[in-house]
Amino acid sequence: MSHLPVIVGMGGVNPAGRTSGHQAFRRTVLDALPDDDQAQTLLGLAAMMRLADAQDDGTWHDAQGHPLDAATLVERTRQRVLDHTLIRRIEDPRFNAEGLPANRRATLALDAPLTFRVRRRQLPDDLPPTWQVRELDRRHLEVTVPAGEMDVMLPETRPAQVRAAGQLPSGFEPSHFYRSVHHPRGLSMAIFAASDCLGDSGLTWDELRDRLDPDQVAVYAGNSIGQLDDEGWGGLLKSFVSGKRATSKQMPLGYGQMPADFLNAYVLGSVGGTGAALGACASFLYNLRLGVDDIRAGRRRVVMVGTSDAPITPEIVEGFRAMGALADDDSLRALDALELLTDADYQRACRPFARNCGFTMGESSQFLMLMDDSLALEVGAELLGSVPEVFVNADGWKRSISAPGIGNYITLGKAASLVRDMLGKHALRHRTFLHAHGTSTPKNRVTESHVFDLVARAHGIEDWPVTAIKAFVGHSQGGAAGDQLASALGSFAHGLLPGIPTLDAVADDVHTDRLRFFRDPYAFEADAAFINAKGFGGNNATGVVLSPGVTERLLTARHGAAAMADWRARREATRETAAAYYHDADRGHFAPRYRFGEGVLEGPELDVGDDAIQIPGYAKPVSLAVDNPFGRLDDGEEDS
Repeated sequence: MSHLPVIVGMGGVNPAGRTSGHQAFRRTVLDALPDDDQAQTLLGLAAMMRLADAQDDGTWHDAQGHPLDAATLVERTRQRVLDHTLIRRIEDPRFNAEGLPANRRATLALDAPLTFRVRRRQLPDDLPPTWQVRELDRRHLEVTVPAGEMDVMLPETRPAQVRAAGQLPSGFEPSHFYRSVHHPRGLSMAIFAASDCLGDSGLTWDELRDRLDPDQVAVYAGNSIGQLDDEGWGGLLKSFVSGKRATSKQMPLGYGQMPADFLNAYVLGSVGGTGAALGACASFLYNLRLGVDDIRAGRRRVVMVGTSDAPITPEIVEGFRAMGALADDDSLRALDALELLTDADYQRACRPFARNCGFTMGESSQFLMLMDDSLALEVGAELLGSVPEVFVNADGWKRSISAPGIGNYITLGKAASLVRDMLGKHALRHRTFLHAHGTSTPKNRVTESHVFDLVARAHGIEDWPVTAIKAFVGHSQGGAAGDQLASALGSFAHGLLPGIPTLDAVADDVHTDRLRFFRDPYAFEADAAFINAKGFGGNNATGVVLSPGVTERLLTARHGAAAMADWRARREATRETAAAYYHDADRGHFAPRYRFGEGVLEGPELDVGDDAIQIPGYAKPVSLAVDNPFGRLDDGEEDS
């Protein structure tokens, strides 16, 4: 019997806040929540943003150190929290009015010789033969350039043409919570997100690991474009032309699989399966598929799956703008016939399925802990949902590599058929919803809604709810489906679907006959969600996520009522541990799990046998028993 991959923990951070405990989800449905839940969400975000500080005795101080009660803090910080989360004007000073630092090639025509002084270490080693150099002292030189033409690079600033993005909450810097030494932002986010996932699970990792063969654990995590900020490949690729030295860390830390490597080496200490599948905007679902396949086949029992993307840099933003994919300032002004864009205009830059002009960049790190259903019951894990399958298909022949194609019809069609077969036609038609890729480009709104419409027609669905989380957090590239899935788990927990608040009106070319679009949070009790991704290059994926209620019903059918009763009893301790983590996290007290240099092994310490390898520090050995489905050839000789 195949194992069911269940979700027992989630963690991360995006422009809406922290993933654990559904904080980020609650930010997207804030006005629909009861007053107490609103206050808890706002206070937790204020603490995360360093606008409020919780003391050990349970009292609160504001950012200036003045004691205030929680209700007053919420009232005073509410507007700043709202204005400095989600999509907004880019806060990176490089994108401000002074413009982005750049250089312009120029040829100077010198009518007379040019003489200048320079530090010895600043003068290039290879000079034109016509330049004359005279030593002034040990540190300084005088250089004379003859009349004529001279090629130079003149420094300048260029106005940022894109000024909106989904950024992490202002004041929150994940690298400040652990001993980060020149880590790219995406990797610092991954450390925080994976630790948040462990806290959310309510399980103690070292105890869980000791129950298992070390090879029964896996980590599949990466991103779509690597680490391209200055601490990663971005700084490496600019080093020659910027006059800066490349460092020994920039090359290795830039790789796209590095989030998985960081988790293995510094968070989990895992020696099990590892890797990353890169598939543009579908990367999260590609990695999720690896984990789901491993658990279904029985190869692994616990898998951490995730992505971490931090693409809000001048170069990446310019790259997407140049291909016409982003909502730049000129396009936003033209869309609304405006002369100037205000902060409010930037906050509504992303408009899935409305009249729109391009997507809005976002940053995010999202992780899930998957477990096989038997182990989840055994350890009393929380059941946040389950993922029976993720479907992936390419587009086939294409004219433009970045244009959408036909693969998404296959992925969603298969996903809908699976839900029909597992839960029945009625559940598919009336108790499922779509988490759209919803990028806010004119082409996406047409093509994705057409996919939804045709699949709905095929299954007799007449009013399929559609939500699009990018309206809140932007497009985090490879992590986009992680944002969608975390939001879907929040919908299961709260019975609310986030609306599309920037949807003033559905665009005329969107296929709407069988789809339900809405602006405000929509009360909806769901059995399953479809997580849809349409990535550049033909990387299509649709994941099926089942609700906690449906997951429990499936496990009852598989394991029996008595086993479920025992699981519920064991789950109480798990919930208490998770609640203690939420209590600290909601007060901005984070302690990411980061174990640099601990328990390092290089090989001689191992006890290697022909059927197992014992590793110091790991409770159980790694079994070397392997599945051989190919038969055995008898060579006629048998060693005694």
